[in-house]
Amino acid sequence: MTSTSDSPGTPSRLRRPAWAGRNYSLLTAAAIVTSLGANGSLIAAAFAVLDAGGDGGDVGLVAAARTLPLVLFLLIGGAVADRFPRHRVMVAANALNFLSQGTFAVLVLAGEPRLWQMMLLTALGGTGQAFFSPAAEGMLMSSVSGEQAGRAFAVFRMAMQGAALGGAALGGALVAAIGPGWVLAVDAAAFAIAGTLRSFLDVSHIPPRTPGDGLLADLKEGWREFAGRPWLWGIVVQFSIANAVVGAADAVYGPLVARDSLGGPGPWGLALGAFGAGTVAGALLMTRWKPRRLLFVGTLCIFPLALPSAALAVPVPIGVLCAVMFVAGTTVEVFGVSWMTALHQEIPEEKLSRVSAYDWFGSVSLLPLATALAGPAEDAFGRSPALWGCAGLVVAVTAAVLLVPDVRNLTRRTLPVTASAESPDPERATGGLG
Repeated sequence: MTSTSDSPGTPSRLRRPAWAGRNYSLLTAAAIVTSLGANGSLIAAAFAVLDAGGDGGDVGLVAAARTLPLVLFLLIGGAVADRFPRHRVMVAANALNFLSQGTFAVLVLAGEPRLWQMMLLTALGGTGQAFFSPAAEGMLMSSVSGEQAGRAFAVFRMAMQGAALGGAALGGALVAAIGPGWVLAVDAAAFAIAGTLRSFLDVSHIPPRTPGDGLLADLKEGWREFAGRPWLWGIVVQFSIANAVVGAADAVYGPLVARDSLGGPGPWGLALGAFGAGTVAGALLMTRWKPRRLLFVGTLCIFPLALPSAALAVPVPIGVLCAVMFVAGTTVEVFGVSWMTALHQEIPEEKLSRVSAYDWFGSVSLLPLATALAGPAEDAFGRSPALWGCAGLVVAVTAAVLLVPDVRNLTRRTLPVTASAESPDPERATGGLG
């Protein structure tokens, strides 16, 4: 941003860039609030289970309880978000998250929560996320346009990841200082504030949705859009495996390694904060860098995502772990901005939420299984071999997706898709207009 004046003789004031409109600003502010709370609550939930006498398997079950309904309801959530005003879907989902997380906090503060109670409440939170995520992604992409879209996504992600950095570091410190219950309460309050902000979004610029032939027909149309693009489903398959093993390492093995070798929740929060700092650095880089072969460059940047699991397998000292997490965060954010830019330029606006739902569905579909099996895998093979396996799978699936020609060849262009036929245009899918 630069300081400018409206007219001669008027005071100079700070003005937003042209691409940062009202909706974009509200979405960014709300994302900052929820990122601050959510990243601390991830640490709090794991240590709430451990403080209640649970083990690694119980931590995995609670994590799986959140991701299972996320998988089950994502596709429905995407169809709903393309059928009804997206901001209303987002506010309703935030309200559900506020109620579930607030109840979780009360149970932890009141005494020893039972495992089934924690699983049920995290499952309600996952349900809210299933409806929120496709609506939020579609809303964000419809709030920007033109050649500055990539920069807008980078700034949005930089703000969100900066909040994640603060939330993770502060969350770990607060869990150690005052216990997980209060951190969960802060997260509940964050959902309430963010939902209020999102209720002021303006959707008048979005054309009214036609009724269509029903929810099932909407899902089929979204599937055709998704399945007709090899670069899209290829990367989603890659991340279905990579997210599963990285999620298991972060949600289950990370807290256990921190407890046994690093000194507890404080150092683990610091390591997660270093990852967040890396994502901020990566997003800052992407405000300036516009790689032409955006998916090829982004996919190469996923290889370092294997490093944190390898570092935990050793395990390395906390300083080395923080450095590794920083590098992984930086490179994965290069992919994240490139991915959002590709979706924005290739997918028609009226189908964004449904395609986003298939993207989310594939990306998290194996996460419940991976987190639930993390404890048994540790018992069967040992913690270090299990973590080495996580690292190896990330490398293998990332190398495999580079074999897809469209991943290597899709190129950046400035005009997004405004309409689509029954099946994607092959020239458009391979970046022929780049």
